[in-house]
Amino acid sequence: MSDKKGIAEFAKELSALNIELISTGGTYKLLREKGIAVKEVSEITGFPEMLDGRVKTLHPNVHAGILARRDVKEHMDTIKKMKIGAIDMVIINLYPFKETVLKGAPLDDVVENIDIGGPSMIRAAAKNYRSVAVLTDPGQYDEVLSQLKENGALDERLLSKLMAEAFLVTANYDAMVAKRMHRQFCEGFPSSLPIPSEKVMDLRYGENPNQKAAFYSDPFTPGRTVAKSEQLHGKELSFNNILDLDKALDIATDFERPTAVVMKHTNPCGLASADTIYDAFVTSYAVDPMSAFGCVICLNRVCDIRTAEEIAKYFVEAVIAPDFELGALEIMTKKKNIRLLRTNAPIGPSERIRENKIKKVQGGLLVQTDEDVPIDLKNLKVVTKRAPTDEELKALGFAWKLAKHVTSNAVVYVKGERAVGIGAGQMSRVDSAMIARVKGGDGTKGSVMASDAYFPFRDGVDEAAKAGVTAIIQPGGSIRDQEAIDAADEHNMAMVFTGCRVFRH
Repeated sequence: MSDKKGIAEFAKELSALNIELISTGGTYKLLREKGIAVKEVSEITGFPEMLDGRVKTLHPNVHAGILARRDVKEHMDTIKKMKIGAIDMVIINLYPFKETVLKGAPLDDVVENIDIGGPSMIRAAAKNYRSVAVLTDPGQYDEVLSQLKENGALDERLLSKLMAEAFLVTANYDAMVAKRMHRQFCEGFPSSLPIPSEKVMDLRYGENPNQKAAFYSDPFTPGRTVAKSEQLHGKELSFNNILDLDKALDIATDFERPTAVVMKHTNPCGLASADTIYDAFVTSYAVDPMSAFGCVICLNRVCDIRTAEEIAKYFVEAVIAPDFELGALEIMTKKKNIRLLRTNAPIGPSERIRENKIKKVQGGLLVQTDEDVPIDLKNLKVVTKRAPTDEELKALGFAWKLAKHVTSNAVVYVKGERAVGIGAGQMSRVDSAMIARVKGGDGTKGSVMASDAYFPFRDGVDEAAKAGVTAIIQPGGSIRDQEAIDAADEHNMAMVFTGCRVFRH
């Protein structure tokens, strides 16, 4: 038992039921100190613990006692002949491998915290679950004791449940070990995909009320994530809240300066950077206030009192930020339902987490890297007669960062460090350009445009001209690139190619 929570109390109750106890090392000492009758495992195996504790339970007297099927006469005759006692319950939690990794321990310490005997006994007991109870969590103790006291045995329903939970424990433990070792010693995608996870919470429902849902975290993902954030106030998070919070956090992490993201249905409807987080939020919310109703907000700076007062004016589902000033919390917690999350970690490019992205499809998984292709504004390929001005170039850089986070087909209009129109998720790129123009209204005049993929026709450029766009950034690569370039020249626009696509399906 690496986690000895509740074990002394549980063992005392078992002992009172005339159940014989066997234990290893530290747990044995703890139970003896508590005055509980217990045998050390070496009394059963006839061998002392050896190799710095690497070998203590790996012995036939232990494993035959666990694995012998009570309903198979040959099994029972064999262990009787070998003078091996049947073991009816196995209570284990494993070496703290996860905790050792998370504290940044050297590889040798990590390896020493790979449990061998524990998973072997868990799997053996789970395999023989009709005869052997296997407990892997202190939360199971009460139900087991209750049945033992009432019936003197455990029913098959509980034994089956304990078995299933045990295999989840060993599967997740092996997944953690596999992920940690593959990350250090291998390249590319593994031959299978172990995904370590820990349940954060059950959710009220999924995307819709008729769907059940739960939220899991990857224990090895570092830094600022929704899963590791602390909820300070408000209703419990919903499935859709978590999706929007994750996406908003992802966007805000791209920006150094104080930045606010206003998120709705996994697409930003507002984004701005400014000298203060207050100015960033006010500007961001004003991009599309109609769509922002019921939004999720991410701030990449501490939420101060002035910003909190402004946010409190609107109907907002959730706010995530590195922290909240005490006065800001007092203001925002007056709204009963708003969810407030603190990342307890900075939000910015230096905190960017690069890990494989996974999408579930029926019967399989799609896995891809998360390698953002950096662009150097000074080395963009100018393809039009007119090159962008320095002011346009800066705005184009901001627009490109925004476009790569908007669902494709994505077209965005930007002035300086603020969005003015966002067109997302349309089947036609020109439709996205039209939506962004309508959303931006007169504010698009003098803006720049970013497109997450090339223009298949010139119509998207013509639409940008109607909006008053002066410069465009796009990947290039269409067989009709020259048509788009010619259209830009006709409208006296500057156009630059990045050479990389940032399509988000």
